[in-house]
Amino acid sequence: MNANKRIAKNTFILYIRTIITLLVSLYTSRVILGALGVVDYGINNVVGGLVSMFSVISSSLCSSVSRYLTYELGTGNQKKLSRIFWTSVNIQLAIAVMVLIIGVLVGSWFLNNKMSIPDNRLYAANWVLYCSLLSFAVNLLNVPYTSSIISHERMDAFAYISIAETTLKLIIAYAIMISAYDKLITYTILYLLSSIVIFLSYFIYCKKHFQECTYKPEIDKELLKDMTKFAGWNFFGSTAYMLNTQGVNMLINVFFGVQINAARAIGVQVQNAIMQFVNNFTTAINPQITKSYAAGNYEQLHKLVCLGAKYSYFLLLIFTVPIFVEADIVLKLWLKTVPEYSVTFLRLIILSSYTMILGNTSYTAIMATGRIKHYQLVITLVGFLVFPVTWLLYKQGFKVESTYYIYILIYSILILIRLYYLKVLIKLPPLHFIKYVLVKVICLTIPAFLIPLLFTHYFSPSIIRLIFTCIISLFNNFVFIYYLGLNKNEREFIIDKIKQKVCHKKPCR
Repeated sequence: MNANKRIAKNTFILYIRTIITLLVSLYTSRVILGALGVVDYGINNVVGGLVSMFSVISSSLCSSVSRYLTYELGTGNQKKLSRIFWTSVNIQLAIAVMVLIIGVLVGSWFLNNKMSIPDNRLYAANWVLYCSLLSFAVNLLNVPYTSSIISHERMDAFAYISIAETTLKLIIAYAIMISAYDKLITYTILYLLSSIVIFLSYFIYCKKHFQECTYKPEIDKELLKDMTKFAGWNFFGSTAYMLNTQGVNMLINVFFGVQINAARAIGVQVQNAIMQFVNNFTTAINPQITKSYAAGNYEQLHKLVCLGAKYSYFLLLIFTVPIFVEADIVLKLWLKTVPEYSVTFLRLIILSSYTMILGNTSYTAIMATGRIKHYQLVITLVGFLVFPVTWLLYKQGFKVESTYYIYILIYSILILIRLYYLKVLIKLPPLHFIKYVLVKVICLTIPAFLIPLLFTHYFSPSIIRLIFTCIISLFNNFVFIYYLGLNKNEREFIIDKIKQKVCHKKPCR
């Protein structure tokens, strides 16, 4: 019960943080697109994406550090916790130096010789590359500190620092509006300075509040071996996702140019904003999944995996149905200039998100076991198919959006593959997950979309229609989630909670 209350409290805190950051992000994205223009916005996205390809390293290390820290918090081994922290900091330092060297040498060559960048913007594009590399290196050093905060479930600190980061984005947006210098160069320099400020904020907080967050220029060799082995296989798995996102972004640039990159960036921006709401829930629940495994509590572990997957899907559905249905109006209201293909990309990105979200808690549970070699090998080989198939389709003259149809198909197959590993690694019966998660989300998804689509079919596009679509979608989703998505016990739990709230304010009979 205490764990459930902690999850609820942390989710609420993260939602407050997300609402603030989302509103600011939507505003600043509009300002930045207007200030930079479609071409420079596309350049920033595709060149920044080139650097983001190194995020496969940071995501692998982040998963490794977070898993080891959370696991030892579950066992209560404070000495090992400290060794994990300073070992991970030193690993990050070494990786950051390596990324900077490779990024400058290889990235600079690829940017200036292979990418489709207008000649008069190559100079600015190189500034984007170098500042993005430095920002990436700073964010790498941030990993042990953010992992410590999440492992300790101090989501209030996470929220406060995120709000500070959001404030800096507002300042940056205003600065590039009034800048008399090259706006793209100004933006990328200010973004680097913002990354440094946020790193210092996490560093100071962790140093003050967590006993294990003390740096030593030492590396525990045995621990290094275990962590790098874990991170290595995780790196192998993350490579497929990197190629399917930033790698595909590079293919779009080569075959279609920076303006299409700008259109895709708009869709990804909306997706990231929506996923923040969903990820708040999984961020709050993930430490409990790892700690349940560390404590050997498989009943609680199975419950958290299934409920986490199902409720994450519900949250995503609530936010995305009206945006999917009214994508054209939403983008026109949000942006002064809507790049071509933005509406198509946004809708396909939303659909692809449904296949991703169902695997989040399963991934956390599998990572908690530490036995990920065979899992990552199979998942990567299947998931990797998105990139080469996209390349072949583009070579044959297929449309730019065809990559998302391949993505949805491949990631739907990955859901079924994960069911096998959930059975092998944490003893979760596949039929249990299918019955309590997959069947329920499939049954409610069709009516969740059908009614709003029928409504918009009979009325002309307008802000009034958008408002009514949102109201209908919200009511529609809650009704179908309650009757089709929840089981009897979950419905009774909700009714009891409502009665408790009502009875708390007035006597109940």
